[in-house]
Amino acid sequence: MTRTTKKTLITVLALIIIVFIAVLAYALTPSTTRNIETAQAAPAAADQAALVQAGAYVAAASDCIACHTAPGGKPFAGGRPVHSPIGDMYSTNITPDKATGIGNYSLDEFDRAIRHGIRKDGDSLYPAMPYPSYAKMSDQDIRALYAFFMHGGVQPVNANNRQNDISWPLSIRWPVAIWRKTFAPPDMMPLDLNKYQSQQLARGAYLVQSAGHCGTCHTPRSVTMAEKALDESGKAFLAGGPLIDGWRAVNLRGDKADGLGSWTEQDIVDTLRTGRNGATAVVGGPMNDVVAHSMQFMNDADLKSIALYLKSLPATGESKSSFTPDPRTTQMLNAGQDRDNRAAQLYLDNCNACHRSDGHSNRITFPALPGNPTVLADDPTSLIRLVLAGSRLPSTQRRPSDLAMPGFGWRLSDEETAQLVTFVRNGWGNHASEVSASQVAKVRKAIKEDGGVNMDQRDTSH
Repeated sequence: MTRTTKKTLITVLALIIIVFIAVLAYALTPSTTRNIETAQAAPAAADQAALVQAGAYVAAASDCIACHTAPGGKPFAGGRPVHSPIGDMYSTNITPDKATGIGNYSLDEFDRAIRHGIRKDGDSLYPAMPYPSYAKMSDQDIRALYAFFMHGGVQPVNANNRQNDISWPLSIRWPVAIWRKTFAPPDMMPLDLNKYQSQQLARGAYLVQSAGHCGTCHTPRSVTMAEKALDESGKAFLAGGPLIDGWRAVNLRGDKADGLGSWTEQDIVDTLRTGRNGATAVVGGPMNDVVAHSMQFMNDADLKSIALYLKSLPATGESKSSFTPDPRTTQMLNAGQDRDNRAAQLYLDNCNACHRSDGHSNRITFPALPGNPTVLADDPTSLIRLVLAGSRLPSTQRRPSDLAMPGFGWRLSDEETAQLVTFVRNGWGNHASEVSASQVAKVRKAIKEDGGVNMDQRDTSH
């Protein structure tokens, strides 16, 4: 090794060490956040009760119970798995138990966890906790939420938190602080409502962007796993997200085919409140939980505000799918012209009894297939999973019947499933990409890895 080469290596090594030390210092430097504690006297009993009640509503809007309650577990006691590319994480106990929950958190420590992703011990929370969205919540909503959890709204449960199933070195916690400081900086402020044209639109934006954290699932992620946009200023905001428990989070923007462009505001309200509307329905477990544990408990004014805001989002213009009503599929099926069309035969054998030859069913019990955003999604994963494993609608106060579609994976091969899904995606005026047997095989494998439980048999209760 020459002297020059040796000197170069030493210089590079020194630079690497300096950069590492700088990065480590950045990660370990404590974050300073606004202190929302006040020195005011304790509120009167009536005021405290009102604050707890307000906090219960905020907790419902934020859907805390869905993630922080394990199947069959006690409310808010944690233990529910959250699947991620780096491994499974388990939600924590957020009951006011002082030994295993958050009973010893002050208001400020509670706020730092919710809005800034900082635990009581100073470590950073994984962004499975949607603090980049919660950072936009108002101080008053945080105070109400704290009152709900600490002062009578939630019963304490002694339940130790489960260790995350994340392998080393990804389990090292300090690099998470770099992500948190970069994509959810501690100086983030509550949403500025004055930039919206009306109070109703502002309220909808607030619920969608902050408490409802819709973008956590429905906005695509970058290579850093950060959301590509946090509000309507970014074209990617709510343009359709990653797979969540095997289901693709749909596009909520104004695209006609795979978005909400053909929906009315009332369609959105009905879907949020009951999991279904006059034309389509919710599919898959993740959104079922949102409807069952969150949206159905929101008041009409807030649901209408959410609908107004979502309808204000323009189309991405990037969808490859389209829909123009065409009666020829219905005419072909009614005339019995399916002899040489295996895909049509598969539809008649497996789907026609409920969805009928026109694909519209009765518009109340079963969703329509023509123009359906899930059917027309560029990524057919959810539709393939629906055919293979089925799905069950959430049971709500206004629509208590948790109607189910059975899975057909036990009787259909990968090739047959691909033909059937392609037929549905290109019938009645639908125009979407064909589905291959290899795509079906990939989804079938994922279902098997999930335990192989058909969604129509899924227990939707906690």
